[in-house]
Amino acid sequence: MTDPLPVARAVDHGFAKLMPDIDRKRAWLLTVDGAPQSYVDLDEPAHLEFEYTRRLGHVLDTVAEPGRPLDVLHLGGGALTLPRYVAATRPGSRQDVVEFDRGLLELVVEQLPLPDGGAGITLHTADARAWLDAAPGDSADVLVADVFGGSRVPAQLTSVDCTRQVARVLRDGGVYLANLADAAPFAFLRSQLANAAALFEELVLIAEPGVLRGRRFGNAVLVAAHRPLDTAALTRRTASDAFPARVEHGAALREFIGGARPVRDEDAVPSPEPPDGAFGIG
Repeated sequence: MTDPLPVARAVDHGFAKLMPDIDRKRAWLLTVDGAPQSYVDLDEPAHLEFEYTRRLGHVLDTVAEPGRPLDVLHLGGGALTLPRYVAATRPGSRQDVVEFDRGLLELVVEQLPLPDGGAGITLHTADARAWLDAAPGDSADVLVADVFGGSRVPAQLTSVDCTRQVARVLRDGGVYLANLADAAPFAFLRSQLANAAALFEELVLIAEPGVLRGRRFGNAVLVAAHRPLDTAALTRRTASDAFPARVEHGAALREFIGGARPVRDEDAVPSPEPPDGAFGIG
């Protein structure tokens, strides 16, 4: 049997490559314009390779009792890593995935197909903010925002107006997860936390200690809800992970937010441009 070959193709918003992992039989890395976007193991969809996806996975594992199906809305698709994860760990879940790049979605589905029947995953090609604004209220148990235009979160997804739509779409017990990226002095990250604090009572931030200490640019996972989050379970899982992280909440997180204010649509900006080499493969 011959080894799988890389696949490269121009998509609607960049140049995508799917590269096989020589160490895992049916695992693939997706890059767009050279930046790592997703990692998928078709034989083990519950395997999460990137640091930030592992942290999102820890949250998804703790938002409800193990195995309970959830209604999940994903803003941002990539190679469908997290939808595959939810389908594997919570069979029977209903998931909508919104991806702006039709060409990218077609490449992923062609080369890395979903299980027969789609595993309860419905794909949509649309602008994430437009879809969110039109989505029915009280329709999702979990909303995951992992949208990057290139290596930056688009401005239309960084305002408190956008967060207000998130809160509207989530059910009362729902949980909001957002993958963000920043570096000290964290003006962008603090503004995103301020947006969430204006709409949700409970906030958690998960990030690698070196990022929180201002030593390097990196990802941070924001979690928000109207109900208490299982911070003890999250702390145990993230501390014992192959890529340990810190879980900030309560007074420490309020201190981190400081005087940051929510950002209106008209004042919203994209997340900062990462320095060269900031997003290595985790």
